[in-house]
Amino acid sequence: MGIARSTYYHEPKGFADDTALVESMHAIKEEFEADGWQRMQAALRHRGWVVNHKKIKRLMREHALHPPRRRRFVATTDRDHDAPVFPDRSREREVDGPNRLWVADLTCIAILGGFIYLAATTDAWSRRIVGYALGRRIDARLTLAALTAAIESRDPPPECIHHSDRSSHYAAQGAYRALLSDHGPVGLMARRGNPFDNAMMEGFMKKLKVEGVYPLALESAENVAEHVPRVIDSYNERRRHSALGYLSSNRYEKEQPRTRVETAALKCTPLPTPPNRFAI
Repeated sequence: MGIARSTYYHEPKGFADDTALVESMHAIKEEFEADGWQRMQAALRHRGWVVNHKKIKRLMREHALHPPRRRRFVATTDRDHDAPVFPDRSREREVDGPNRLWVADLTCIAILGGFIYLAATTDAWSRRIVGYALGRRIDARLTLAALTAAIESRDPPPECIHHSDRSSHYAAQGAYRALLSDHGPVGLMARRGNPFDNAMMEGFMKKLKVEGVYPLALESAENVAEHVPRVIDSYNERRRHSALGYLSSNRYEKEQPRTRVETAALKCTPLPTPPNRFAI
């Protein structure tokens, strides 16, 4: 037609304004500060925005919406013990429904003058935290409280597999192994020195700290007891998982043709916490 190629690619003067889009991105960032462009794109899609990933990257760069830098990793696992350990057969397990595979782990939350310790258990099918406990000491009572909370909330079948690392808090305590034996779950443990076997819980602990602990700068056990339950409830209700098609754990369980199960936490003392929430 005798028209220059540049005319075809010329951007019209009345192109769409990105103000509303950027406002939605800021709202998503306030909810989950550590989200990258993939989850940002998924969250926008749930809000009705269909945006190219390159545009999302550009707008995040221009409006300082990138996730914050991570803190240095601090190990809390003690593998130097002579206690018996479970074999690792979790990779042979097909997770096709709830309570097929549980994954457990420990972490520490820094406060002024020390640490508060968190033990948690997740259902690998939906990534939902099904049991957790907080304590001032990292010992058998902490892991037992988290496991008891998970058992009370989900009532696992005998074929349920409980997977953890080789920490002495899971391996060295006869009471922990007895609790598993009494209620059905089969114990398995990760390979020595291989964090990838427990990657699901490592990912949760990272998100818990980056999104819910570090921004609050918690200073006392009371602060931890007040805020961490809210962070975990928010994680179950709103955190989108790429493995679940960018659905939250609660929504994924609701949309599956299976009976919905509820999360519970164990009654405990002496941390000054809301009732029915925390462990030791």
